[in-house]
Amino acid sequence: MSSRILIIDDEKPIVEILKYNLEKNGYSTIEAYDGEEGLKLAQEKNPDLILLDVMLPKMDGFTVLRILRQTMTTPILMLTAKEEVDKVLGLELGADDYVTKPFSMRELIARVKANLRRSGINNGEGMSNVISVSNLSIDLSKYKVEKNGKPIELTSREFDLLKFLVANRGLIFSREMLLEKVWGYEYFGDVRTVDVTIRRLREKIEDDPANPRYIHTKRGVGYYFSEESEL
Repeated sequence: MSSRILIIDDEKPIVEILKYNLEKNGYSTIEAYDGEEGLKLAQEKNPDLILLDVMLPKMDGFTVLRILRQTMTTPILMLTAKEEVDKVLGLELGADDYVTKPFSMRELIARVKANLRRSGINNGEGMSNVISVSNLSIDLSKYKVEKNGKPIELTSREFDLLKFLVANRGLIFSREMLLEKVWGYEYFGDVRTVDVTIRRLREKIEDDPANPRYIHTKRGVGYYFSEESEL
């Protein structure tokens, strides 16, 4: 069964181009032309991935994103034609990725494939593969994280970053290396994306994000996972 992608954009020519190219690559699509309609379709149809424009009538993309992230971990790629602040804000609100207009269709399809591939680990098949670190439990087969026995809602990108750092605990990775290892070779972003995702992850798993227990910063070098004090 092909992955279903919801396109939320008020520019019909862009929607038609996205629809044509996504279907050409084997995906099925749903289209919405304003924020309210997009929010409704996302909640009703539960798509596998959402392409979400920032500037939308009736309800802007950031509001849609904020509401969806209260209940959904579906990969969301923001489409933005505005300044860098929009990209950072989208990541802080829980977007998995962003594409700047005008965009290369090859780049967009590559990002769609990468995000679907990462979220595809959540298929419930096979035996449970659980990593336990102190009060954290990371279930790789179910794509779930618990802290003190209570579930924590992570986006697929946040989960991938946590999983990678835990699997390589004690090793320091630069932001460039994390972009390559977690976001993938297809990713064309910048290192601020890593900083924002690290901050969001700390806010969710740390008791005191300002004094992290798990995800540490080695100043001038990068990030690492450890229950010990800073290296």
